Amino acid sequence: MRNTKAFKEAVAQPLVELARRGVTVRPGTVEDTIERNMTTVAEQLGIQVRSAWRYFDATRLADIIAQQQKDFKASSDARGAGQAPMPPVNNPELALILAGVPDSLTETGGDLYSVIINVAVNAWTAGHIHGEDGCPGCEGSRGPSGHDWDARMEAISAHVPDITKWFDRDVWTAALRDSGFSVNRR
Repeated sequence: MRNTKAFKEAVAQPLVELARRGVTVRPGTVEDTIERNMTTVAEQLGIQVRSAWRYFDATRLADIIAQQQKDFKASSDARGAGQAPMPPVNNPELALILAGVPDSLTETGGDLYSVIINVAVNAWTAGHIHGEDGCPGCEGSRGPSGHDWDARMEAISAHVPDITKWFDRDVWTAALRDSGFSVNRR
């Protein structure tokens, strides 16, 4: 289905409509949605997929995707739901996570998915540690077995004194290039 001219045109139309509305969506997302919808229509009506195209409406699909994005943003509003803990941007632990990205790319052979999962899990953990132990008024809230966030940050800084250099975009980009990888937009 994806290799047909009709499919490629069907993907382009909603992307243009979405761009006109100021909504950015990955083309693969639109492709997956169209393929799933056309297959479902064909199965439900007992017709071939190529016959299901008569029921395709690019403008309507763009409306639905735009509404879904709007609903998602509204449901993710910080006022309506709790906000995930995030350590301060200039803290040594976050710098340590950033410093590991070029090495992780090299170690995984450029498996960006694995690198992103690693960064997300480590940032999430760092955020929780900060949220539980590094926030004002949280001191001692975890009892004797709790983390000492300040001591943790001091230990990282003592072990790697120039760790905050990783917040410099040029330093990080140079390390990324040195790993043999780069991020380029198609």
